[in-house]
Amino acid sequence: MGKLDGRVVLVTGAARGQGEQEARLFAAEGARVVVADVLVEQGEALARELGESVARFVRLDVGSEEDWAAAVAEAGEAFGKIDGLVNNAGILRFNELVDTPLAEFEQVVRVNMTGAFLGIRAVAPQIEAAGGGTIVNTSSYTGLTGMPLVGAYAATKHAVLGLTKVAAMELAGKGIRVNAVCPGAVDTAMTNPALLDPDAGPTTSGAALEAYYRKLLPMGRIGRPEEVAALVLFLTCDDSSYITGQPFVVDGGWLAGVSPF
Repeated sequence: MGKLDGRVVLVTGAARGQGEQEARLFAAEGARVVVADVLVEQGEALARELGESVARFVRLDVGSEEDWAAAVAEAGEAFGKIDGLVNNAGILRFNELVDTPLAEFEQVVRVNMTGAFLGIRAVAPQIEAAGGGTIVNTSSYTGLTGMPLVGAYAATKHAVLGLTKVAAMELAGKGIRVNAVCPGAVDTAMTNPALLDPDAGPTTSGAALEAYYRKLLPMGRIGRPEEVAALVLFLTCDDSSYITGQPFVVDGGWLAGVSPF
């Protein structure tokens, strides 16, 4: 028996990185997974690998109301219901606030914040109709504190925590639990320590990467996407049945040395 037997979960940004690992883990735990992303080739390849009876790829631009409606309809056609959502899709841009173009700020807001809002709005009625379920939003370490050069990103990740708390309160009576994960540094395509610390070196791989995170983090290493996926699984399955409206930090101890207030 898997922890998600009988569940149907839509994961955004599922073609690679954290979302890919979440989709793989959910499928391994018995769920049928809607692999949603704008990266069509990678998303389709993952769905094929997991198998037609287990996974279905849908192209989803999370900032588009029309794409959300189409994704929900396709998921229903494929699997009959949706009773779980993971709002994982996100983008990161590096810039000082005073140098951030409005278009760049709005792009980050559209994906990270508006995408989470539209996902909750589109999928919550489906989860209620299915008899209840879960929503997990991806915030960030920076949703609880600040960090230079990521103003747009940090602003959206603070906002995701606000959406999480409000949604948890409004949806609890409908049998829907809503929580958030707050990853720190995770080894995905988004991570680039050289942009945060000139001493980190010009590369994000190998010895330079290891040395940077050994210096930065109490646990001495960058996180792995599958470690975030394990936390998302916990919040999606019945192991967390009495938990809603909460942020969960997975950061190797990074925030332990930084006040969130």
